[in-house]
Amino acid sequence: MMKIHAPLAAVLAASLGGNALAQPASHCSRETLMVKGTPVVASICVTQAGPPSGHDLPVRVDQTFSGPRGSVSMQSTLRFIAGESDSRVLEDVPLDRLGLDGTLHLTLLLRSGGVRIDAAMLTPGAVTVK
Repeated sequence: MMKIHAPLAAVLAASLGGNALAQPASHCSRETLMVKGTPVVASICVTQAGPPSGHDLPVRVDQTFSGPRGSVSMQSTLRFIAGESDSRVLEDVPLDRLGLDGTLHLTLLLRSGGVRIDAAMLTPGAVTVK
């Protein structure tokens, strides 16, 4: 589990109405998605949350997607809605580096200081993965 620093905790608590500090939360999520019968392990870790900018809350994350034939890691800054206890953003993950065809269209959820996959769809074909 990643330890959260006091300034990050304060920003997350303020942006989430205090819920981030109500109980210890893991700031990394990890789950396995079945993509055309192939397990893809998705790991998302919050590394930094910036101060809210207007209605946006920038949250920096490290993401890793791994399958039997490869993996891809990326860093990005996701822009959630500041002040909401649950906020979602959309992100696309091309699967070619995992040896798979298509793109995962993810709905990522920020809740209690952590980011996890709320829904996933594979295209082409609009196949629901989660």
